[in-house]
This record gives sequence, C-alpha cells and structure tokens, in this order.
Amino acid sequence: MTRVAIADDHAIMREGLKRILHGVEDIEVTAEASDGFEVLALVRRGGFEVLLMDMSMPGRSGVDLIRQIKDEVPKLLILVLTMHEEDQYAVRAIRAGATGYLTKDAASSQLINAIRRVAAGKPYISMQVAEQLAINEMPTSEDEPHKALSDREFEVFNMLVNGKSITEIADALHLSVKTVSTHKTRILQKMSSTSLAELVQYAVAYGLVSPFRG
Repeated sequence: MTRVAIADDHAIMREGLKRILHGVEDIEVTAEASDGFEVLALVRRGGFEVLLMDMSMPGRSGVDLIRQIKDEVPKLLILVLTMHEEDQYAVRAIRAGATGYLTKDAASSQLINAIRRVAAGKPYISMQVAEQLAINEMPTSEDEPHKALSDREFEVFNMLVNGKSITEIADALHLSVKTVSTHKTRILQKMSSTSLAELVQYAVAYGLVSPFRG
C-alpha cells in the first residue's frame, strides 16, 4: 500500500484527487495540506511515502519548497501535479528533487500510473523533459537566457510576465517589496531586457506564459 499526501491550495482540487484515488487498492490518501507551511508540517510528521503537490501555493512553494523537503526528508518521493506546462518548471522541479511531473490536464489513469511509478522509485516525466535534462548536461549546449535565472528569479519572472505587480508577488512569496524589486532588476539584466514589455514578449515567444495562482 502506497500512502499519499495531497498538497493543493484549492479544496475542490483536493477533493477531486481524493475521489480519483478512492477505491484504488494499492493507494491510500492519508493527509492533505493547503499551503507550503502545512506541507512542511506534514513532511516532518511523516506517515506517507509520496507527496502529490502543486507548484503554486500560498507560503513556501515551487522549487524552493521541493528543495527544502528533500533537504529535511531525502527519501520522501515527490510527484508534482500542476497547471504549469512542462516548459516552465519540469526540469527545475526534477533537478530540485521531484521524482515526477504531471500537468493537471492529464487523465486520471495517468495520475494513478504516475503515483505507482514514483512509489517504485522510478521517474515519471515526459520524453521531452528527459531530453531537456540530457541536453542541459551537455557542455556544448547553448541555453536560452531564461535558463540562466535562479529558481527564485524564474518564479518572479513567471509572475511578472503573467501580470502580477511587485506588491502582489511580495505578498505571494512572503518577500519584501525591495527584495522582489531587486529580483526584477537582476532578471532584466540576465535577460538583456530593458522593460517588462520585453520580458512578456520573450515569454510569449518561448511559450512561458500561463496563469499563476498566488
């Protein structure tokens, strides 16, 4: 029996996931959390093998949360289930310690198979993500500018190009406005851009724009 904890800030989503998994003989949902702080509390308490988590939740979230979880409980298996397309976060999530990455438009059968595969210690990623991971390890590869951003900078970048203000980003990520402004400045420098409009144009060109739930 694989024990699963569900972490998502939307109660409807958590209920839907529990209904999908209810009755699956080898999977049991034993806990749930609605934000990053609750996730950390669950992780420290234990009692499950797989954490099924969204990338965007109040409090600590995303790659930053994955990394902290793996630092505290290295053996915990993490399956990301998110609305963010693979091009945005999949490679970063896997590098941070996630074992699998699945988008929320996947079929319920895919979710069950993904949980079983991750529980067996095997990665659940698409061929495209696997290829990108391999390409990124090649010394001759030429990365796009956004890949030079740190995980936090990429998170801020994603929110900026999706219309979030600096104040909204600061509130969502529990950072000061000054810190977010510093991140924005560094992002513009690394992306060789002079304005937010240029960042948005870049994001559209590379398919990096999608709604961000803060």
